[in-house]
Amino acid sequence: MNQAVFLDRDGVINEVLTDRVKFVNKPEDFYLLEGVGEGIKLLKEAGYKVFVVTNQGGIGLGFMKESMLHNVHDHMQEQLEVYDAQVDAIAYCPHKPHENCPCRKPMPKMIHDLAEEWDIDLEKSYMIGDREPDIVAGRQAGTKTILVGTRDKHKIEADMVFNNLLEASKYLTNNKS
Repeated sequence: MNQAVFLDRDGVINEVLTDRVKFVNKPEDFYLLEGVGEGIKLLKEAGYKVFVVTNQGGIGLGFMKESMLHNVHDHMQEQLEVYDAQVDAIAYCPHKPHENCPCRKPMPKMIHDLAEEWDIDLEKSYMIGDREPDIVAGRQAGTKTILVGTRDKHKIEADMVFNNLLEASKYLTNNKS
């Protein structure tokens, strides 16, 4: 079985809620956070499968079409290629918030579906996010959890806390079992 790192997108991979960006609804709104390309490259070189699991309620709310989301993700992949980094797959929930859908984090369906498709050992894998729904989804899926950033660091009980994805990636690659 494979080990994996599941990454939330907004706030872990790209900027969100800044002067430049409120929501990422088109490729030009997508700004890769510093160190993300290097961090994903380290994870891949260490043998982890890397997946993005992201709630994209803007689709269900009518702010964007699925085709635009695919354009954003293509743009993300192009930015990662500059660092020789790549993600293996991207899963997203297009449903509105409060629609009680099983794929929207904090529910673990996106993680479970990817684990089944890619033969992932969830007990040896990690969910990295910047908000409570990410950490709860990882916990419910059976992964170890890592909180990045400082936004909710005193309110959320993750297994580990780092300032950013690059720090978390360095830790994981230096301590791979």
